[in-house]
Amino acid sequence: PEEVLSVSQTNQNQKVAIVTGGASGIGRATALRFAQMERSNSARCLVVVADQNSVDGQHTVDLIREQNGNGYFFCVDVSEAEEMKALVKSTMETFGRLDYAHNNAGISGEKRSIIDCSEENWDRVISVNLKGVWLGMKYQIPAMIKSGGGAIVNTSSILGFQGAPGIPAYGASKHAVIGLTKTAALEFAQHNIRVNTICPGAIRTPMISPLTGDSDEGERQFTRGHPFQRMGTPSEIAEAVVWLCSDSASFVTGQVLTADGGYTLQ
Repeated sequence: PEEVLSVSQTNQNQKVAIVTGGASGIGRATALRFAQMERSNSARCLVVVADQNSVDGQHTVDLIREQNGNGYFFCVDVSEAEEMKALVKSTMETFGRLDYAHNNAGISGEKRSIIDCSEENWDRVISVNLKGVWLGMKYQIPAMIKSGGGAIVNTSSILGFQGAPGIPAYGASKHAVIGLTKTAALEFAQHNIRVNTICPGAIRTPMISPLTGDSDEGERQFTRGHPFQRMGTPSEIAEAVVWLCSDSASFVTGQVLTADGGYTLQ
């Protein structure tokens, strides 16, 4: 871990969540929202923020603690099996349980056509966006079984069921996340583990900045024709993720929740 986790065990009623890609954007917003999540006994959820970016990842933890929440940072490359295994092992050894996971880490890769996409770019995007989700569940699910059950939300995209020119590896990875999620939901329902997918539309995050140029005009052009005439915010996606993990969604599994403000209706 980037910092030594200082809690040997959680309160038996306190829930524990892992959020990958928690250094910015949707991951940061979800980590903050999880940290505000309370059970009936008012015990807030403890959040393990996982990311390769140590500086921004620790900043997410600082923001959690500023809100009187409990957060800890773990530096990890989600495409590396030993690192993902260590993330979950450390969480279990330190806090004694794992209840929720948001497998959110992802990259867009280079903008190239199918024939111009390099093998290196293809392999890296698939490794982070798809293999990273698989590795997350590979180690999270056994931990959740030991904890008596849990809920996982994997981040796909509206490009998980639509095509888009110029990002073949990204589109392929996001389509595959949906299929992987449905398989996991079927395999582990009997263990009281729910697995769902969130498919965000155009969300104002660092990943989308190159497309808008960080300008008002760029954003207007990007959202032209959108029913809401705006992009979504990371916090709007975070609310959906935490709801999918909550008891309010206790009969929901294997589902694809599209949060795009109606963009795909057109």
